[in-house]
Amino acid sequence: MGVPRRGTSPLSEHTPAAVHDVAGWLDAHARGAPVTLATSGTSGPPRAVVRTTESWVRSFGHVSRLTGIGLASQVWVPGPMTATMNLFAAVHAEVAGAVVVGTPERATHAHLTPSALVRCLDEHAPLDGVTVVVAGDRLSPGLAARATGAGCRIHHYYGAAELSFVAWGGHAEDLTPFPEVDLQIHDEEIWVRSPYVCTGYDGPPGALRRDGDGYATVGDRGRREGDRLLVFGRPDAVTTGGATVLVADVEEPLRSAARGEVVVLGVPHHALGTVLAAALTDPGDRPRLRERAATMPPSHRPRMWFCVPRLPLTDAGKTDRPALLRLVISPDATRLV
Repeated sequence: MGVPRRGTSPLSEHTPAAVHDVAGWLDAHARGAPVTLATSGTSGPPRAVVRTTESWVRSFGHVSRLTGIGLASQVWVPGPMTATMNLFAAVHAEVAGAVVVGTPERATHAHLTPSALVRCLDEHAPLDGVTVVVAGDRLSPGLAARATGAGCRIHHYYGAAELSFVAWGGHAEDLTPFPEVDLQIHDEEIWVRSPYVCTGYDGPPGALRRDGDGYATVGDRGRREGDRLLVFGRPDAVTTGGATVLVADVEEPLRSAARGEVVVLGVPHHALGTVLAAALTDPGDRPRLRERAATMPPSHRPRMWFCVPRLPLTDAGKTDRPALLRLVISPDATRLV
């Protein structure tokens, strides 16, 4: 189907509609109303993001071209509609005339987080020949290669609930700016100017900041290398032994050397208060990552290494760091030496 015709009522144009499903989004668009969408709360309390429906519509054609989603497509979106990446995927499929299916067996396309992709591969889900769009967290080159080896056609994008699409590629080290996105890096922060940025928040303010030239940021750190964008994430920090260490500065070099998933976090320590720990899903990564850590400053080297069979996830399919911390400090945790 095509995009519904928008209304022009002055009331509808200024009254945000809380949207939780495809029907709600389509209704808001038809009325010309802005929508409010909940963030995942991964980097803080959930916030209600306000955006125009046109800010999504503007990207639909680009996503269809990049993924091949169209009238003959069957799209699997297993994550909850409360996550904006999943709601976008379902709305885009509806507008593109595709069919949203409930299982991977019938899918030509799928939208997954990296952790959900790992589970599908571990459980031998039928993804051979499926075009998989991965978002919600960093897709490592190793995981992308594993999925490709299983017959998937992989796409990966970086974005945020407030910014929508920012960069697109084959994995986290292959990202280039999404069409119509202008990127700048200031003091290692990623700033974006595009037609996809939200208008603000309904309620308490969140991470979004703007400058006087039309650029916006949510505080994610990154670096440009030619046309490529390397994303390091939010500047979450751990103070250990008197030093403040940005988690992204440790996770990024470790993840680039790992086959499995790696999460760095601070765990309680009787003498130092907090020390850095690394949780791995593949214990075979430990020797290689220890060598990589040895090249980093002493303050950045994890003092504890744990193995978890699977990372705990939030309802949005992202790593649940508080739950992971509880897991690694439990008496049953598997510590690697």
